[in-house]
Amino acid sequence: MGRRRRDGAGRLIVPRGERTEDPLVLPLEISASYRARTMGLLGRDALDGAMLLSPASGVHTFGMRIPIDVAYLDRHLTVLAVRTMPPGRLGLPRLRARHVLEAEAGVMAGWGLRAGVRVSVEAGGDADGVRDPGGISDAGGVDGSC
Repeated sequence: MGRRRRDGAGRLIVPRGERTEDPLVLPLEISASYRARTMGLLGRDALDGAMLLSPASGVHTFGMRIPIDVAYLDRHLTVLAVRTMPPGRLGLPRLRARHVLEAEAGVMAGWGLRAGVRVSVEAGGDADGVRDPGGISDAGGVDGSC
């Protein structure tokens, strides 16, 4: 039997171009359960930071109110591709993708997220009273330690 995946909050850490710059740290919602991945950003008008769907290799925007940026991540959290998707679209799954990062349309370019960038995820936080969602790194390598 597999481990139960839990949802929660965390931080997305995006390295800057130069090593001397501090990385960009953003609030992150982690959607690891089937129910949370199914709901995703449905019914929302905005998102503070990003949402990580894990495991996932593709997404759709049917029923969404806003366009979104989608970054497909491999098992080591390296960005494979970044796409902007308007509402009502079906994105093609990426074969090597293990996780999908979603955010409001246009913000990922400002964060410096592009193919080849390796991000980090720190689970834990106080969103919805969840302190440590756990289970993700054990079940899919979100921490990049596969």
